[in-house]
Amino acid sequence: MTVLTTERLILRDWTASPTDLARIYDIYSRPEITRWLAVSPGLPMTEPGQAAERLKIWQDRHADDNGRYGTWAIEVRDTGLVAGTVLLKPLPGLDETRLTENIEMGWHLHPDSRGHGYATEAARAVMSREFATGTPEIYALVSPGNDPSMAVCRRLGMSHVGLRTDWYGGEELETFVLPAPTS
Repeated sequence: MTVLTTERLILRDWTASPTDLARIYDIYSRPEITRWLAVSPGLPMTEPGQAAERLKIWQDRHADDNGRYGTWAIEVRDTGLVAGTVLLKPLPGLDETRLTENIEMGWHLHPDSRGHGYATEAARAVMSREFATGTPEIYALVSPGNDPSMAVCRRLGMSHVGLRTDWYGGEELETFVLPAPTS
């Protein structure tokens, strides 16, 4: 199901198609990607069957969200290639069993799709839609040293508020925030 479209991208649900599962595996089996993901058990993937398991985790996580939150494929309109993932979800608290009211924006791009502005374009569209629901601010949490993701945060106009340990079991993460636009 298509969630959003932009000039160059289709943001849609990941599916159990062989093509999508292969791309999930290709992205999330790469240590150069998974090393930046906060508290992600089972990553990097070590065998292709794990892609279906990861897809089920995402589907179960967002089953009751009515499409508001999700972990979506970023598909390039011109080529049909899935560039990566964009996600929007409530942040887990310190104990990770309860969700907070804070909303997190995130992205994970395949190395073959970096440098084209896809993460910025996808995140901007998802954040715009979320702000329309009345959300007062959106966070992006970045592992220290992940300069490319911090650059995306800055391109999105997010303010760096320093290293914080408020979420994901207290892991220290670079925290960026963007308040809702004022009209």
